[in-house]
Amino acid sequence: MKKSWLVVLLLLAGCSNEVSAEGPKPVASHSSYFHTESMWKAPVYWKISLKDEWNNNVHDVVLNDYGYRSSSSLDEEALQQLAKDLAAHIDTPMQNPRIQSNGEITPGTPRVILSEQELVDQLQKVETGTKDMVMPIYVTEPAVSEEDVIGIDKRSIGEFKTYFNPNVAGRSQNVKLSAEAISGIVLGPGDTFSFNQTVGERTRERGYEEAKEIINKEFVMGIGGGICQTSSTLFNAVDKAGLEMIERYTHSREIGYVPEGRDATVSWGGPDFRFKNPHSYPVLIKTDVNLNRGEILVSVHTH
Repeated sequence: MKKSWLVVLLLLAGCSNEVSAEGPKPVASHSSYFHTESMWKAPVYWKISLKDEWNNNVHDVVLNDYGYRSSSSLDEEALQQLAKDLAAHIDTPMQNPRIQSNGEITPGTPRVILSEQELVDQLQKVETGTKDMVMPIYVTEPAVSEEDVIGIDKRSIGEFKTYFNPNVAGRSQNVKLSAEAISGIVLGPGDTFSFNQTVGERTRERGYEEAKEIINKEFVMGIGGGICQTSSTLFNAVDKAGLEMIERYTHSREIGYVPEGRDATVSWGGPDFRFKNPHSYPVLIKTDVNLNRGEILVSVHTH
């Protein structure tokens, strides 16, 4: 009886009655399994903070929205759209110092660009669980310093004047506003000028009025009508100054205020007038509009 109770006790203890001289056989341990399961896991929800060190901003992005956990890799097309959206808030065109109508110099601002493809590549390669990352933003300082523009208006190297009817109020206002927008612009060696980018969208909110403009060889009323006189006068002035034309379109019919073929038509979202400063020195664009006589003068200056 004592022996049978001993066998029962040994069985309950996980042993058998086949106990060798070396002792009971060890039970297989599951400690390694539990160690593996308890190791750090990739997060189910992954938010990463993208740092804009230039503007001192942080953009929080949930990468689950871009394919994390739902596929083997992040969605490249979605990341490209993310980079494009971020660039829209970060990218800033370079502005050289500008001379105001009162002679004061406005400091320039650098060109700030988010490298969109580089950001996409970094996000695709980032280590899982990373909490923050610095965005690839590149800054280029203005090509012209404030010292460079001092005295730049002393010598004219090209100018052109055209005339308009000062009694047509809307058109006169549009010529005046667009001329003011381009006056005081300084182009360093190799810099380019875009009329549309410089003048901006022509809207009522910005002071532009309705006036006649040419569309498909016909005169029609439109907001900003008349600004092509500014761009055409500018074209003739910079052409005399020896600047290099990059993009220019002519009207579909004669316009009268410049010789045939010597115009530069522009429209927001359409034709633009662009040129480049090929000289080894900076140049200044100045305008003077006289609403009493109906005149617009555009001149190009340098030291």
